[in-house]
Amino acid sequence: MLGANVHIGVPGKQSARVLIVDDHKSFAELLSFALSAQPGIECVGTADNSVSGIELAARHQPDIVVLDIEMPDLDGLAAAREIHEVAPQAIITVVTAHRDPAWVARASQAGASAFVPKNGSLDEMLDVLLRVRRGGMLVAPSMYAATSVSAPAGAVAPPELTHREREVLGLLGSGMAAKAIARTLGISLNTCRGYVKAVLAKLGVNSQLEAVVKAQRLGLLEWCE
Repeated sequence: MLGANVHIGVPGKQSARVLIVDDHKSFAELLSFALSAQPGIECVGTADNSVSGIELAARHQPDIVVLDIEMPDLDGLAAAREIHEVAPQAIITVVTAHRDPAWVARASQAGASAFVPKNGSLDEMLDVLLRVRRGGMLVAPSMYAATSVSAPAGAVAPPELTHREREVLGLLGSGMAAKAIARTLGISLNTCRGYVKAVLAKLGVNSQLEAVVKAQRLGLLEWCE
């Protein structure tokens, strides 16, 4: 649960102004009520369509926009791009019923910084809003649970990672970008990128998002906690 005087995804601020854009009015209203009850969060409005959401973003300049993908007029990912035009400082958190990990990559490409399944808990949403940062991609744990699969008998064992590679993977899983990981671990950016490349190669994936999803399926992120 969020406490007083904490930074909510916005470095240098002690509170966050949140806009909710979702065509399910009951969901938007309940989420607005729940967020407004939390210290450090102010809900500045709700919109039930993308056009209204973009207009409210331009008017209120929110710190965070909670945005549904499925919208009746303009899909949420297209709306995310428009919101970045009118409110460039806004951090976008996508909420959706979609479970395919490919949607995480699409949300990231549209400028989103977090991805939360709609059937996740309120506590999970609050945790994401607490930790989301611009420039990274934070995926809620319930998304991992939904996409995890049991390994079949005789499956290849997870790749062996060095201690430092596990540290880097764990920080990727928390939504950190390479620059932030380098600062956290006290290593150069080039060195950090080298570790990231090694992790991607060992997991047999092409992107950091794919690495995080596959690592969760293999149970590797549990090793990194």
